[in-house]
Amino acid sequence: MEIQIFQDLATVAEHAASAGAREIRAAIEARGRATVVMASAASQIQMVEALLKEPDIKWQTVRLFHLDEYVGLPIEHPASFRRFLWERFIRHLALPPREVNFLNAESNAEEECLRVGNLIRQEPVDVAFIGIGENCHIAFNDPPANFETESPFIVVRLDEQCRKQQVGEGWFRSLDGVPHQAISMSVRQIMKSKHVICTVPDERKAQAVRNSVEGPVSNQVPASILQEHPHTSLFLDSHSAALLSKHE
Repeated sequence: MEIQIFQDLATVAEHAASAGAREIRAAIEARGRATVVMASAASQIQMVEALLKEPDIKWQTVRLFHLDEYVGLPIEHPASFRRFLWERFIRHLALPPREVNFLNAESNAEEECLRVGNLIRQEPVDVAFIGIGENCHIAFNDPPANFETESPFIVVRLDEQCRKQQVGEGWFRSLDGVPHQAISMSVRQIMKSKHVICTVPDERKAQAVRNSVEGPVSNQVPASILQEHPHTSLFLDSHSAALLSKHE
């Protein structure tokens, strides 16, 4: 795992976007196309904005997937990840991606897992843009995460800390409004990505970063599995990196 630390979020976002863009361009140069996975979260907003400014990416050759979506939440809801990706990213592209594979969990979530799982199996994922949650989740794989399933997408139950984070970030007015279930890309599917660009700003994430980077690999700390990925780049600001022992 490569760790890069910058003073402010804007610089973190720019470097994360640049690193991801470099790998997207390389995949397109090598194969004429690329498959990209994108997270939808408060921590990713400035990275997404920076990615839009990256030049010379032929987005019309890109297959796009996203990491997760709440079960039962309509796309009109402010917290919808489909809405996030459309409003903050896709609609700003000069040319639309070759494919946009939204997760629609409004009706039958299990069937949707199978449908999108079959699609993502068709080609390797070149770049996955992800974050780390306050409870150390990646995607919506809360602890104890399933490290064993080979299914690309699974239905998960969100723990209370995860649901409180969504309220704290302003996506929902109260805990009662946060769904209890979501579709999530599985841990093993994330780990199959050729490159993982992990952007984690904010002091709220400092303990999670330390546990994920300096603790043992454990499904109680889902993001710790990234220690075993050969091409993960972790982009931190001074606040999220504050508890790392080598930077004390």
